[in-house]
Amino acid sequence: MLILFNKPYGVLCQFTGEPGKATLADHIPVPGVYAAGRLDADSEGLLVLTDDGALQQRIADPRHKLPKTYLVQVEGIPDEAALARLRAGVDLGDFVTKPCEARLADEPAWLWPRNPPIRERKAIPVSWVEIVLREGKNRQVRRMTAKVGFPTLRLIRARIGDWCLDGLAPGAWREALPPPALPQPAGRRQPAGGRAKVGGFRKPAR
Repeated sequence: MLILFNKPYGVLCQFTGEPGKATLADHIPVPGVYAAGRLDADSEGLLVLTDDGALQQRIADPRHKLPKTYLVQVEGIPDEAALARLRAGVDLGDFVTKPCEARLADEPAWLWPRNPPIRERKAIPVSWVEIVLREGKNRQVRRMTAKVGFPTLRLIRARIGDWCLDGLAPGAWREALPPPALPQPAGRRQPAGGRAKVGGFRKPAR
């Protein structure tokens, strides 16, 4: 079984947690499935779960280079120099991020209101950036945008490989088919710029 879930803000990516903390168990009444990869509690969007341990490892393993697309609302409007720094790789002290895709994006038409809403400062504009990574370390996107001078206000994972939110409201899930084949790591063989508009979505049902 493979499940696509639109994780709301504040939900932990686990089925057990501290009292008073929302977890996956509050939304997905399916035994035996586990998240393939994680999202921070204060991040939103696409989470893939499966009961297939091998598939879980393949999806989560950065060696398979499944692209993960994030829509990031930041404080300020990044210029081309800042975007170029993101693309080239950012030295975060404990590691240097791999080259990625980064470009300004329009606010998605399907965007749902966040609860609680973000805190905006009237004197500072906000903008959206689309970032596509093929790795995923702890709070990496937030650290990257802060390092180049544009702190993250809201972070939504919109796509993992060919899977996307596509109409899933926050807290909703649906079953999906596994891909025919996931990319193989290097060395292993498979057995015989401008402003972006993120496509492939419908406005989530309210």
